[in-house]
This record gives sequence, structure tokens and C-alpha cells, in this order.
Amino acid sequence: MQLEKFTYDNKIVRNFGIATIVWGVIGMTVGLLIAMQLFKPGMNMGSQYTTFGRIRPLHTNAVIFAFVGNAIFMGVYYSLQRLLKARMFSDALSAIHFWGWQLIILSAVITLPLGFTTSHEYAELEWPIDIAITLIWVVFGINMFGTIFKRRERHLYVAIWFYIATFVTIAVLHIVNSFELPVSFMKSYYWYAGVQDALVQWWYGHNAVAFFLTTPYLGMMYYFLPKMANRPVYSYKLSILHFWSLIFIYIWAGPHHLLYSSLPGWAQSLGIVFSIMLIAPSWGGMINGLLTLRGAWDKVREDVTLKFMVVALTCYGMATFEGPLLSIKQINGVAHFTDWIVAHVHVGALGWNGFLTFGVLYWLIPRIYKTELYSKKLAGFHFWIGTLGILFYAVPMYWAGFTQGLMWKEFTAEGLLKYPNFLAVTLQIIPMHVFRAVGGSFYLLGAIVMTFNLAKTMLKGSLQANEAAEAMPLAPILVETNPMDQKWHRVLERKPMKFMVFSLIIILIGGMVEMMPTFTIQSNVPTISSVKPYTALELQGRDLYIREGCVNCHSQMVRPFRSETERYGEYSKAGEFVYDHPFLWGSKRTGPDLHREGGKYSHAWHFNHLLDPTSMSPGSIMPPYPWLIDQKLDISTTPAKIRAMQTLGVPYPEGFDKTANDELKKQAAEITADLQQNNIKVKSDREIVAIIAYLQRLGTDIKANKETIPSNQ
Repeated sequence: MQLEKFTYDNKIVRNFGIATIVWGVIGMTVGLLIAMQLFKPGMNMGSQYTTFGRIRPLHTNAVIFAFVGNAIFMGVYYSLQRLLKARMFSDALSAIHFWGWQLIILSAVITLPLGFTTSHEYAELEWPIDIAITLIWVVFGINMFGTIFKRRERHLYVAIWFYIATFVTIAVLHIVNSFELPVSFMKSYYWYAGVQDALVQWWYGHNAVAFFLTTPYLGMMYYFLPKMANRPVYSYKLSILHFWSLIFIYIWAGPHHLLYSSLPGWAQSLGIVFSIMLIAPSWGGMINGLLTLRGAWDKVREDVTLKFMVVALTCYGMATFEGPLLSIKQINGVAHFTDWIVAHVHVGALGWNGFLTFGVLYWLIPRIYKTELYSKKLAGFHFWIGTLGILFYAVPMYWAGFTQGLMWKEFTAEGLLKYPNFLAVTLQIIPMHVFRAVGGSFYLLGAIVMTFNLAKTMLKGSLQANEAAEAMPLAPILVETNPMDQKWHRVLERKPMKFMVFSLIIILIGGMVEMMPTFTIQSNVPTISSVKPYTALELQGRDLYIREGCVNCHSQMVRPFRSETERYGEYSKAGEFVYDHPFLWGSKRTGPDLHREGGKYSHAWHFNHLLDPTSMSPGSIMPPYPWLIDQKLDISTTPAKIRAMQTLGVPYPEGFDKTANDELKKQAAEITADLQQNNIKVKSDREIVAIIAYLQRLGTDIKANKETIPSNQ
């Protein structure tokens, strides 16, 4: 049998590589900008389009889907061709995938600062973009499986297992989490509400981390690390155990983001149990990676790519140890809503994803350009300045998180809150946020140095767009042997469709067990008779709250701790959120919880606080929102929003969509009249009036007594 000659497509690898570098620098720059706003709010330059609330989602989307996403496709397109001994299935599909993904990222860059957001963390993009993501992901899948089907290597290597699991799981996560009812071209409401929406979101959010930031990178680690070290993977058996246990256990762990919330206790307990179990497969992968370097540690001293890989694996081990730790209720009660979580996330993002990406770029770009790296010294500088950046980022954030968690809970000897003013805690940690920005600057500087180094490398070499290769054709199996006579997994590795279906079944189990009872058994989300739908004005105000990204800094979930009920009021009940499409519980308290905000302050206080936060809270790091006073509320959307809510099951009266604006204007006039009594003149059709109406409604549907709170709440 003769060798077949073919070529590898390096052009698509180069394209995704350049996109990785460009979007990485942009995403990190936006991250530095919002980091500085947390101690100097004026860094938003007085524009509504650059406030923390609006561009924090831009930062997360840029670094996750633009920087890491393009890096995944770069690594997959390079390694897949070589592992399968085949060119990608279709150059046209590769090009559609590349340009389609970049257009999706550009749409995020445009829409998020404009305030078009669903508010779901890591899934903020509105419904037209969600559809585009689905189509491009299908294109990627067709191209990947088409290449697998025409392979010249019978068995699928471990890296490809992770690529398959990534494709199928991200598809399921994206579809389930994107069930939205469109109201207009760039506005929609989630089908799910309250507790159910929270469960779906954090089932998605946690597993987006698992199957977008982890499994494809583990696949890249299994390919590139042995190549860099010139050593085989330490243990094939460990990789099997690592893979299947990881994808099965990971999918259950989402509820640990909702501990002490209104989520049913059984779902929280499932999340805790599986989160703690998760440490075993996670560390199995780290150990398999580090032990691959056995006998090659002398190379780590000389090879900067291996330095990046070692730190990446170490950070992966740290983050995956800390995740189960944070799922323990006693620790979560202190850490949740604090900067501790920010530190935890960024050890994984900067160390695991960032450093592994840098290592792969430094190894891959010179090879496809058939040249040497322009400067090993600059690469070494990047490694050390990046490592310092991680330390200067993470350590102050851990310190800030511990400080927040403990100060929020501290009582005096007399039994009173020691720090009743939330702002006192915020001011205490400002120096840590300054250090965090310094760390981010170091890390960004390293990325800029890498950009220069790789650009010079590209200019020095010449892209080998079609790299010549040859391999034996895949011989047909003439006699099908009994699978029982072979290792079961070796048989499964030959059958990609069965492998994909088996992976799909494994990842569906956890989600179905957690979600189906929550959606179908009414006692999981008992209703409260006094909870009523939002008025038309409050609904418009809630949408403005979402537009401005207030959920990025304020939670709406009072946990059942004495420290929280003393500070905020009665703890939150599941039945209070049944009309919340989407839920707005939040995941971070840069400012205080707002779930019991209604009636706490006057309309005038809220007006002045939004116009100039420091006038009401001296030292506040909240930015002013003067445009809310200038901009007219668009009430033309009210009928469509009411009809959408009725479709979703919100019990507005029949025909209310036709009279909703009349009620809206009446309530707005009442608020405006109250403001005028406090010498504040503002037109009743301004956006600020709607936001005040919404804030004054929060938490007012129930009274803190047994008559209005069912016993099973």
C-alpha cells in the first residue's frame, strides 16, 4: 500500500492565531479599564458606553469567546489535521467558521456597550447573535467530524476525545440557555423565570467554564505538551479515567454557585457533592500533564514554551482545588459575592488559559512560518512579567475577598453589625484594587511584548500555507473482531459517532436530574399570594436596570444569615421571583444587595444618588448616571413587552397591553410630583423615573411575618 500525499491547511491556523493575539490584547485592555474604574470611577470618561456595568460583559466575552475561543480553534485546526493525518474537511467551511466567529465578536463589541444584553453571565448576547453562534458552531462541527470521517489514523487520540465532548456539550448548553422570547430586534425575555432561570443560567455558566475554558484546553495540553517535551503522555489509562469522570461529574456542579439562595436545598446539595468529587478527575489531568515531563525537566529551564505550560498546569491544579473548596457551604458563605471569587476565576483564566495559549503560540507560529522565534529573551521577559502580573492580581484579590467576607459578618460585643454601612467595607479594599490594576498592567504588557515578538517572527519567516504531508491510507477492517476480545475503549475510539453519542448521554444525565424536578414539581418553587407582576413603569425600569448592567455590581438575593437580614432585611424567598424574566440575583457585591431596597429611601434620595452617588454616599465608587435624566423613556415598546410577559405566563389582565402606557404615565406623574415636592424638577417621561419606580418596588411584595410567608419557603 502506497503512501498518500496531501497537505495541511496552515492558513486557517495562522488566521485564528492572529485573531487570538489581537482580541487578547483588546480584551485585556478593556479588563484593565474596568479594573481602574473600581477605584477611580471617572475612568469611564463620563460616557454611558464605557461604564463598568456596560463593558464588564464586553471584557468577559472578549477574553472568553474572542481570545480563548480563537485560541481553541487555532489549536484544534492545527492538532486535528496532524492527529488524523488529513487536511480539514472543507477549506470553505474553515473560512466561514473564521469570518463568522469574528463577526459574532464584532457584534458583541457593538451591542454590549449600547446596552443590548440579556444579563445572563457569559451569555449576554441577544437572540439574533445567539442564532449566529448556533450556525457557526454547527459549521465547526461539520468541519471537525468531516475531517474525522476522512482520517488516515484509525484510533482517535485523547485530545480528540476532549474536542468531541467540547463540541457536543457547548451545543447543548447554548441551546438550552438561549430559550428566549424575542420582543424586538435586540430585546428578548428568557422563557425561564426566577429560581428556574437561575438554575439554568448556572448550569450553563459553570459548564461554559468546564467545556469552553477547560476541556478543549485539556485536549490542547494532551497534544502540545508531549510535542514540546518530546515525551509520550504519562498514562493512557489515566487519560481515559480523567476524561469520562470529568465530563460526567462537571455537569452536576453548577448549583454550587447558588448556595444559601432560594434554590431548593436538594439541588444545592447535589451541586456540593459533585463539586467535591470533581477534584479527583481535575487533578488526574494535571498529574498526567506534569508527569509527562518526567525526564524532561532540564528542558523546562531552557524552553520558554515549557515554562508557560508548567505554570498553566499548576494554575489549573490550584483553580480546580479551590473550586471544590468554595463549594463547601461554610466557606462559600464567606467567599460568595466577594473578590475571593474574582481571584479564583482569574487564577484559572490568566494562568491556565492565558499561559497555555501563550505557550502554544510561541511553539506554533515559528513552525508554520518555518523560522526561529524572533527573540527568546523577549519571550522570557513575557513569562516573568506575566507571572508577576498573575501574583499582583490574585494575591490582593484574595486579601480583598477575605476582608469583605469577614467585615460583612462581624458583630460588636453588643450584638450589632460592626460595619453597618456597606461603603465602609468598599473603601477598606480600594488599595487592593489598585494593586490588582498593577497586576493587570503587567500581564497586558507581557501580551503586548508577545504581539511584537510574534509579529517580527512572522515577518522574518514565510507562511507555509499548505504544508506537505504523507501517510498510509486507512485500510478497511476485513474481519470485525469481537469487541469483548479487545479493550472496550480502543474499540470506542474507532467509532467517532458512537463516541459522540456516548458523550452526549453522559453530559445530559446531570442536567436532566437537576432541572426536570425544579421545572415540573411545584413545591420546589412555591408561590406567594402577595407577589404581583411588575407595573408597566416598573417593567420598563427593570429593563433599564439590565441595560445599565447594575446586576454586575449589585445582588438581589438576601441569604439566610443574621449578618444579611440585619443589614438588608428579610431573607429572599423562591416565590418572590416567579415573574422575573430573567432572574437578577447577581454574583458579585461591589455595592450592597438591593432585594429589600423598596421603600428604604425616598424618591429624591434615589434621584440624587443616580445623578451623583457621592452626594448621598461620600466616597462611593459608583459612577453617576446623568443620561438617565436627559434620555426620554421609549414607551412604544410597552405593549410588546406586556404581550411577551403574558405569553410567558405572567398574569396581566386580558387587554392590558392596550392600557399599559396609560397606567405607566399615571405612575410616572406620581413619582414626578413627589420629586417636585423635594425641589427636584424632572419630566415624567425620563428614564430615571422608570428606574426609581423599579427600585422602589424591590422586595415590597412580602411582609416579614408568617401570614404572608408559606411554611415551606
